[in-house]
Amino acid sequence: MNRLLLPIITGLLIGCGDGSEPQRHDSGVYMLLDTSGTYTQELQKAQQIINFTLSRLEPGDSFAVARIDTGSFSEKDIIAKMTFDDRPSTANGQKRQFRDEINHFVNKVKPAAYTDITGGLLQAIEYLSEKDPGRKIILIFSDLKEDLQAGYVRNIPLQFEGVSVVALNVTKLRSDNVDPREYLNRLAAWKARVESGGGTWRVINDLDHLEKVIDG
Repeated sequence: MNRLLLPIITGLLIGCGDGSEPQRHDSGVYMLLDTSGTYTQELQKAQQIINFTLSRLEPGDSFAVARIDTGSFSEKDIIAKMTFDDRPSTANGQKRQFRDEINHFVNKVKPAAYTDITGGLLQAIEYLSEKDPGRKIILIFSDLKEDLQAGYVRNIPLQFEGVSVVALNVTKLRSDNVDPREYLNRLAAWKARVESGGGTWRVINDLDHLEKVIDG
């Protein structure tokens, strides 16, 4: 048998021999940035997280960053998105472009009047479902306080099957200091919502622990 055919046949056997599709090892990460009120002052920390994530993602992985604003279930709220080329040199150039787009946004951003976290999550789920990577991660950089404009309907179930949702930098509000139960209840409500939709939930306020999430 021609030796050139051996790796091709071996690949076919591994991928199709038992009727199953080959396992995907690529990652898809969708990060939501809270831009409401004074939380825009936290965006420099978000830049650090984005730069770290870019450094850990491999060629073939996908990354998108979007803002949370008044109505976040929209493509227009995606600040930057990229599926990195299989060629490392091209992927590195794409990462530099991605970083530049984020820096431009942070320098120009204006605070949003409302905080549509649910809409942002819907957009994140849609993006990850379309990319269909082997690992799906949603990062939420927010205090997790949802504030909807009148008329917006967001009390709908969310489908997080196969998705890891990680809340980052969940700062405490002034009211949380008065009554800590508000903070704890807010976290518990989002945890229940994600897990009831089939996803996993984590809160990371020590950003040194983020490496374990990105690297799996």
